[in-house]
Amino acid sequence: MSAAASPAGHRVIEMDNVSVGSLHRSGVTVLERVNWNVESDQFWVVAGHHASGKSDLLRTAAGLMAPIEGSYRLLGESMPIFEDSRMEARLKVGLVFNGGQLLNQLTLGENITLPLRYHRDLDEAEARGRARAVIEALQLSPWLDLMPGGVGRHWQQRAGLARALVMEPHLLLLDDPLSGLDARHTAWWVAFLGDLGLGKHAFSSRPTTIVVTVDSLSPWREVATHCALLEDCTLSSLGLLRGAEASEHPRVREFMAHRRWAFDPAPGI
Repeated sequence: MSAAASPAGHRVIEMDNVSVGSLHRSGVTVLERVNWNVESDQFWVVAGHHASGKSDLLRTAAGLMAPIEGSYRLLGESMPIFEDSRMEARLKVGLVFNGGQLLNQLTLGENITLPLRYHRDLDEAEARGRARAVIEALQLSPWLDLMPGGVGRHWQQRAGLARALVMEPHLLLLDDPLSGLDARHTAWWVAFLGDLGLGKHAFSSRPTTIVVTVDSLSPWREVATHCALLEDCTLSSLGLLRGAEASEHPRVREFMAHRRWAFDPAPGI
């Protein structure tokens, strides 16, 4: 799989005084005056507690919701983009929902290939062939013919990741992907995304810009480059993650304090 790479240092996310609304609570503002820039090949972790606005921030970044106020540009394009004629620009971003959010009436394989069938007009066999490298890298081959209800949450989550990756996004947004996972699957996700950010997977010829929302910064110390904090309706960019480790901010120290895991994901799961 291949796609044109974004120039190194190119702005991927540009939010200028953005106010983010709630998807589920009409008229409610969850984040105010967000000024946030993400450059290509960066790997951001955005930490926040439950109901801090993490999911709504990602939905806005993905172009699913318009900002209440302010301006947002994705790869130089004003967002959100709802016109069919500009769909290719919107497809440069991939969003992995918490829990995968698969369609229950489709098998895992059909969920994964759905974007290729819909946006690239491929039949199931062609789409499965196009997605094969991603499916194999995510170790999903044994589960493709099962319905989402027949596999564990960790495999549903991986299928949601595969569904996003088959479209070769320039920007990958992941909403709390470690939620509900045990130590082994947690280690796999961190290692996989770390390699993805560096362009080390066979299915991707370029590094991917990544933004992950989290409830703990600790697991991401070795792979993420930058971090931000959501608190009191604001997003605070903390800059380099390694630099944030020395912060005296009580909330940053809290998110850093979670116990590290110890597991080598290399043999697979």
